[in-house]
Amino acid sequence: MKLIIASNNRHKLEEIRAILGEHFGEILSMADAGIEHETVEDGKTFMENALKKAREMAEISGCCALADDSGLCVDALDGGPGIYSARFSGVHGDDEANNDLLLKKLEGIPDEGRGAHYTCAVALVYPDGRTLTAEGYLYGRIGYERRGTGGFGYDPLFYLPDRGCTTAELTPEGKNAISHRAEALHALVRQLEGKG
Repeated sequence: MKLIIASNNRHKLEEIRAILGEHFGEILSMADAGIEHETVEDGKTFMENALKKAREMAEISGCCALADDSGLCVDALDGGPGIYSARFSGVHGDDEANNDLLLKKLEGIPDEGRGAHYTCAVALVYPDGRTLTAEGYLYGRIGYERRGTGGFGYDPLFYLPDRGCTTAELTPEGKNAISHRAEALHALVRQLEGKG
């Protein structure tokens, strides 16, 4: 069975292939499948956005489709930036500006007030409309300065107290083993195998 991922992000595709590979004969990005489409992400939650993207991709492709939506939720910001994580600073995907704004908003807030978690919602939609969904989380806190050069987004500021490093200081394999996306995908696998 063919699976189309509603994304062209190579890192995401590799992670999805590694976890879901044995459940699908072929896993393709939108570009691999020759599909150009952009979903308007106007949901109020990560899951609403993931479902909308997966449903549109299943309809366009006639194949199974998988989509995810994820972001950073900071306790001191009442769960923000949340679904607006990629465009927190006003420009979509400007990691530097987003991190600068996050540091500014948390100025003067001590460790105990800097709790945060990454959330990932995944939705798998079959051509007949059947749907499986799952969520994953990674808990930590926001550091005071950037550390590490790996990862992307808020990873240089996302500190893991139990590991003594940021997610940007982990190897790609190390991050994938504990990431919110990996947790959500493994939860999806349990459902595919009838164990979830």
